[in-house]
Amino acid sequence: MPVLTRLVPSPLVVDIRAGALDDLGAVLADQRIAASGRIAVAVSAGSGAAMRERLAPQLPGAAWFTVADGTLDAAVKLADQVKGGHYDALVGLGGGKIIDVAKYAAARVGLPIVAVATNLAHDGLCSPVSTLDNDAGRGSYGVPSPIGMIVDLDVIRRAPARFVAAGVGDAISNVSCIADWELSQRETGESVDGLAAAMARTAGETILRHPGTIADNDFLVALAEALVLTGISMNVAGSSRPASGACHEINHALDILYPDRKAQHGEQCGLGAAFATYLRGDLPVAGQMVQSLRRHGLPVTADQIGFTDQEFVAAVHYAPETRPGRYTILEHLDLSPSAIRDAYTSYVKDVCS
Repeated sequence: MPVLTRLVPSPLVVDIRAGALDDLGAVLADQRIAASGRIAVAVSAGSGAAMRERLAPQLPGAAWFTVADGTLDAAVKLADQVKGGHYDALVGLGGGKIIDVAKYAAARVGLPIVAVATNLAHDGLCSPVSTLDNDAGRGSYGVPSPIGMIVDLDVIRRAPARFVAAGVGDAISNVSCIADWELSQRETGESVDGLAAAMARTAGETILRHPGTIADNDFLVALAEALVLTGISMNVAGSSRPASGACHEINHALDILYPDRKAQHGEQCGLGAAFATYLRGDLPVAGQMVQSLRRHGLPVTADQIGFTDQEFVAAVHYAPETRPGRYTILEHLDLSPSAIRDAYTSYVKDVCS
């Protein structure tokens, strides 16, 4: 009897540990990544200079490119800069914005991308999606996921605590995303990829129930692994569905309606996940989410993230417009603004008080 399997797109290298950057040169010397040793490295204009100074001795033949911001224009510019250099691979060295720009640029010119994360703000580090600012606000673009993933815990510990904690919110939101996916399966017949769901749910549950904090080494490892596993789950599913439900619709709505605000993606997704879980009637899990988010200093109500109750209600009502065709608890309930306001008031009273 034949044995039927499927190939799972995943990085060739995942290195998560203290001091991982010290071996970046050895990783890039892998013939599967860089056959000729010609490497392009994208860094930020700020902290990227210090990283370049540290890593240049390891990468004597690398070409370095400075990325101004996390916009589509910056990604296109980077692609234009590297396309004539005959490079083997592009390294995105920095936070989520730099890695998203590098992923898009690498896809545009057909290069493999190696992601070297300097914070753990969201699951885009290893996902097949680049989120970039554009003239219409912010867009998500499908790209190949990184061929290598490097996370140096020593570097992560020096990142602003808020950026690291935000990754907790994004990871925890997986639990809500899978519940939305399964709801869609029951109500619309949408197919659920069991392997992708298992990977994303495991990542989310691990962080939801982990007793540690971002000050603990083992928690940072768990968080980094959860974000990588989430990215791979999206590859398995062939879409962002395992890690994008009502919580992410709310996040996108907040970004579109209030583009001047400075909340982190993971902060908004964590809040959205807790509220969406409450809407599904799962008060125990909603309570666990609120407790975990609070322990990591993340917002659990609109005012804690810089929005009024009215603004949050407006975003929740608009949220389904951000992902046409996606079915979540928001589409299922189809609540009016007044019903959303009542539900949010009850959420704050029942879960957050």
